[in-house]
Amino acid sequence: MTSAVKESLFDPACRRCPRLAEFREESARRYPGYFAAPVPAFGDDDPRWLIVGLAPGMHGANRTGRPFTGDHAGILLYETLHAIGAASQAQSVSRDDALRLSAVRITNAVKCLPPENKPTPAESRNCNGFLRAEFATFKRLKVVVALGRIAHDAILDALGETRSAFRFAHAAEHQLGDGRWLIDSYHCSRYNTQTKRLTAPMFTAVLARAQALAVS
Repeated sequence: MTSAVKESLFDPACRRCPRLAEFREESARRYPGYFAAPVPAFGDDDPRWLIVGLAPGMHGANRTGRPFTGDHAGILLYETLHAIGAASQAQSVSRDDALRLSAVRITNAVKCLPPENKPTPAESRNCNGFLRAEFATFKRLKVVVALGRIAHDAILDALGETRSAFRFAHAAEHQLGDGRWLIDSYHCSRYNTQTKRLTAPMFTAVLARAQALAVS
């Protein structure tokens, strides 16, 4: 992958959203040693399936610099990926550990930490070009998993699809105009898992289905 392509996929110094840039810089002052920057995607460089989350968490990816690493949401995600054979280990501790992903890549709809985990619609739009560039670059990509409604909408926007044509619902499968599949899941957040809105078997079923479609 050329440096020009990489730059279109991700800008480590992005300041398109002043509120988010200021908030991540504030987090760096409050927590010295945190990554506190736009968080790059992680996983297979030429994935067959892509998992799209919402945004970095304050003490997760904003701290470690890797999606879903270091917070509660990542526990279920990486345990499940390991259980279905897509991850080399069940825990993601830091961006420098030995964890490797096979055929799958993880990214976020918004690359920077948002206050209260809630990016504005304008901030989601500002970041959407990076996701669009990922879809254009990964030629083997067959399946995209949306973790939550915001990710679902961001994926449709990036692919030029009409939101109203594809309703978000847990475990819903949508065949898109380009032949790729979009599969929805509730986000693996602490709230969703503790309230049992999302259980481990539910999440495993979604990711296993996505993997099966992607590698078939």
